[in-house]
Amino acid sequence: MELARSSSFLLDGRNCSRRGKQHRGNFHLPSIFPQKVTGSNGCTKRAQFGRPIRRYSEYTVEKRSFVVNASDGVQEGGTVVAEKPHSQEFKLFAGTPTPFGATARDGGVNFAVYSGNASSATLCLISLSDLQENRVTEQIRLDSETNKTGSIWHVFLQGDFSDMLYGYKFDGKFSPNEGQYYDSSRILLDPYAKAVVSRGEYGALGPEGNCWPQMAGMVPSPDDQFDWEGDAPLHNPQKDLIIYEMHVRGFTRHESSHATHPGTYLGVVEKLDHLKELGVNCIELMPFQEFNELEYYSYNSVLGDYKLNFWGYSTVNYFSPMIRYSSVGMRNSGREALNEVKLLIREAHKRGIEVLMDVVFNHTAEGNERGPILSFRGVDNSAYYMLAPKGEFYNYSGCGNTFNCNHPVVRQFIVDCLRYWVTEMHVDGFRFDLASIMTRSSSLWDAVNVYGNPIDGDLLTTGTPLSIPPLVDMISNDPILRDVKLIAEAWDAGGLYQVGRFPHWGIWSEWNGKYRDTVRQFIKGTDGFSGAFAQCLCGSPNLYQGQGRKPWNSINFICAHDGFTLADLVTYNNKNNLANGEDNNDGENHNNSWNCGQEGEFASRLVKSLRKRQMRNFFLCLMVSQGIPMIYMGDEYGHTKGGNNNTYCHDNYVNYFRWDKKEETCTDFFRFCCLMIKFRLECESLGQDDFLTSKRLKWHGRIPGVPDWSKTSRFVAFSLMDSGKGEIYVAFSTSHLPVTITLPERPGFRWEPLVDTSKAAPYDFLAEDTPERNIAIQQYAHFLNGNLYPMLSYSSVILLLCPDTDQS
Repeated sequence: MELARSSSFLLDGRNCSRRGKQHRGNFHLPSIFPQKVTGSNGCTKRAQFGRPIRRYSEYTVEKRSFVVNASDGVQEGGTVVAEKPHSQEFKLFAGTPTPFGATARDGGVNFAVYSGNASSATLCLISLSDLQENRVTEQIRLDSETNKTGSIWHVFLQGDFSDMLYGYKFDGKFSPNEGQYYDSSRILLDPYAKAVVSRGEYGALGPEGNCWPQMAGMVPSPDDQFDWEGDAPLHNPQKDLIIYEMHVRGFTRHESSHATHPGTYLGVVEKLDHLKELGVNCIELMPFQEFNELEYYSYNSVLGDYKLNFWGYSTVNYFSPMIRYSSVGMRNSGREALNEVKLLIREAHKRGIEVLMDVVFNHTAEGNERGPILSFRGVDNSAYYMLAPKGEFYNYSGCGNTFNCNHPVVRQFIVDCLRYWVTEMHVDGFRFDLASIMTRSSSLWDAVNVYGNPIDGDLLTTGTPLSIPPLVDMISNDPILRDVKLIAEAWDAGGLYQVGRFPHWGIWSEWNGKYRDTVRQFIKGTDGFSGAFAQCLCGSPNLYQGQGRKPWNSINFICAHDGFTLADLVTYNNKNNLANGEDNNDGENHNNSWNCGQEGEFASRLVKSLRKRQMRNFFLCLMVSQGIPMIYMGDEYGHTKGGNNNTYCHDNYVNYFRWDKKEETCTDFFRFCCLMIKFRLECESLGQDDFLTSKRLKWHGRIPGVPDWSKTSRFVAFSLMDSGKGEIYVAFSTSHLPVTITLPERPGFRWEPLVDTSKAAPYDFLAEDTPERNIAIQQYAHFLNGNLYPMLSYSSVILLLCPDTDQS
């Protein structure tokens, strides 16, 4: 998700804004389990709210009190907790410190969790029914002598875990000024939990209208199985990818999808054939690790619905899929939701489609110091977050906190997580949101801590960019992860912009934001971009070739989830974000868009015709550029968001794929996109593993072999030798005036038009089955006989070299 490239960042995160996602301390705080007080008869009595767990003849009581400022979002007053001793239904053993998380083995479950500063730890077992009633079923206090190794708390249990969930309580110092937030009254999620259970239905409030009801992790079982049917990684060559950025819920939620399970993983499965028809061989799923869509819950008077966290860039738990994207919700404690994700990946692989995850390791949903204590903050705040000396949260993410990625424990956590998704869930790679944060030094950075020995001059402060960041180093050299697709969004909210400079080890690709900006400028007819545009067509060698990288290190895109859609890019000069409720102050102000002469969807016939031409120009450019093309969901039929370039909060038609609109355009833009992707895949010269040389590539101007790189040039053309198609000629004219160009002379051959974006469908792409195709070609015979071709304003063409059968 792109951010304004500011050179400053907010240290304490009190007014944090990330493209409209503002965390100003108005979180809906999670409920905590009932407070208990001890009655005169030795029994647990009900406090001001909640219910007692049960009555016991013996129990231990721990007293703890503190007073904090209520504005910090922490409950004021004292806490008295009565803990139930472990039940005889479970047999307790010391357990082992590895692996982290809950692991089913040897007839029981081993629990292990890191907390370097906690003075005590309690494992909480919670049945699904008790979770709904805010009750704990069993509490097992861990012994610091028996159940702790180093900074890892662990225990092994044998017993009946049917429908059982778990969480932890940690005690220790509560001192925000020292970066510690221990609170023994809160049940926390295990960072390694493999499924998170709280609410089963997307957008539905919890008990008593709670937006943050208590969450708990699934306890695994040795019986958890899934039939992968022999599924194995596809390992599609990176240079051959056609990436499709997709939102799981938005893809099939609209009623026109007619999906049996709309808005779910199964809904995506139902529509995979659409992607196959389009020609896509890789989908990049926007965040579907557990997040809370109710995070921004508030009434939207503009659209008459409620604002939600639709995009999902606010992770609660990294190992767990979003269960409310499943058709089964909390059924079987999240196991069936887990299997739906696996089913989606398996079925995509059957169609030759790889699955990439958009992961958000730059910040979490816990926000700044006013945010909720859900997991990481209560487990070990000083380890998991990047903190200033007085406990303030660094805010390089723009969302209130910054994940402490290069801390030894945290970077191991991230590597473990990525490995899990590859080995257990079969994903094919990752796109890292705001990846530049992963290159910043951790809190309390020192060389001994990271490398094991001191380095002369090692005076790095927290957040300093590192040339060899330990986390990126670990991922890049991991024997599992180095073989999957790794894509960096090479910037962050603190002004660190690394496009072309992200530490790469020869395997990382980057979202090429410079490609997007340059192509938008040139296609809309801005002077001074012809040379930069040519670099984009070649895979941006100016950014990547000097470092020994390849064209496929560039992920080329015109549009993404963040910003205008392709249709809005040619319809609006200005953003129209009033529906977000932030007075149009959110979202990018510099979109490099052009409305083609009239603002908004209601325009003259001529303006609408030009807009369609410009959309074809953009898509053609994307498909003939070296590097990896990425398409945003809905752009293949011209989806509009009404000029809103920051639709993070809308769970409605604004973000839903409109299958009815796609059907309307099947013979128009969708057809053009399908044919252009097919053409790219058929041309070996358009997906090169290395940068082009003059042996294959020739540049032209309006005259062959004479390119015009002047500041006023709005014409770029090239010819390309292709083993399958022979020779290809491609030209872009972004002037407001028509032009007649001269084509390269090839004795014994003649040029034949294939694509002309100035033509209406189906003559914009003269496929073999185009009606009256030969007549359409003959209409240009008098030009082609003279090695000429007329181009209208704002148009692009592709011509193929064919034998001249008319020569005697």
